[in-house]
Amino acid sequence: MRHFETTAAHGAETARYEGAVSTPIFQTSTYAGSERFSYSRCDNPTRYELEQTAASLEQGSRGFAFSSGLAAISAVFSLLKRGDRVLVSDDLYGGTYRLIEQIWSGFGISFAFCDLRDLERVEAELRTPTRMIFAETPTNPMMKVLPLRALSALAKAHGALFAVDNTFLTPYYQRPLTLGADIVVHSGTKFLSGHHDVCCGLAVVGEDPELADRLALIQRTLGNALSPFDSWLTLRGIQTLPLRMEKHSANALAAANYLSAHPRVAQVNYPGLPSHPQYGLLREQASGAGGVLSFLLADDRVQSVLHGGKLIRFAESLGGTTSLITYPQTQTHASVPAALREKIGITPRLLRLSVGLEHPDDLLEDLETMLK
Repeated sequence: MRHFETTAAHGAETARYEGAVSTPIFQTSTYAGSERFSYSRCDNPTRYELEQTAASLEQGSRGFAFSSGLAAISAVFSLLKRGDRVLVSDDLYGGTYRLIEQIWSGFGISFAFCDLRDLERVEAELRTPTRMIFAETPTNPMMKVLPLRALSALAKAHGALFAVDNTFLTPYYQRPLTLGADIVVHSGTKFLSGHHDVCCGLAVVGEDPELADRLALIQRTLGNALSPFDSWLTLRGIQTLPLRMEKHSANALAAANYLSAHPRVAQVNYPGLPSHPQYGLLREQASGAGGVLSFLLADDRVQSVLHGGKLIRFAESLGGTTSLITYPQTQTHASVPAALREKIGITPRLLRLSVGLEHPDDLLEDLETMLK
């Protein structure tokens, strides 16, 4: 088996034509005389290269590329039917919460939210017939680390599928399929593409061919597959993923240490800090802590922090080359009810920071300016 860095740099090499070193962009809707391809809604050589590359990186059997991370998650929920029940992490991306509450709950599928770190609570919830557990780890934005092996064992014991959003750590640092998950999803918009220039979603299946065939049917039928050009952009981003993740993580740790010592910061949530409650668990199931953290201000001067940086920009999203600061209260988690936000820690003083590839001295200088 090739090393991760080699697979990232070379890809799956399924679409090498006329000696092209870079995968070509097959900007076509239909094909004549091809034994493999017929119509790009169903399959496309550029997208197929990305899907096979993602499967290789996650150590899965088949990958599927979608028009966004939410499209990938929606495809996973399309595996369900009326009457099914899903157990979901109570701390997760607000867009996923909105998808659940405002779309999928209307199709007769029930969703129960709980802290998936609490295995006794999870086991109690699974006494009610449950079709799927859906988890993020680390969670967005509180950076909780969930016990993937234990959750997988509980899911299997109760006949439930286990799906994991691996956006924050990427397969460079964490491979949920090797820890027992059935499906891994990504917002490829973030670290995988890594340059703030594409929207992309990915799903990778383990060794269940029926599950893979079902997702393939969903992808070609719903028509939400990724375009050839965006597939190519994501492939190009993946080529430098190992290098970028190392830099993101090093910079994030420097920022986390700086913020932890700052008098205007009450709390820092970053699983790479030894003070994090699940620091040991992260080291057991992942090889790095990634480039995202959140922190709680000790005072109410939020807007001066959000708008006070020269390098760190106030914008949604994460995982790109430049650092971004986000206000979950009004941006990523605005659709989550206030009572639930408060319960899980998304208070008016909480900020999320996606740490980019800048020099750490410049980043810390910018944070100092923002926190004056």
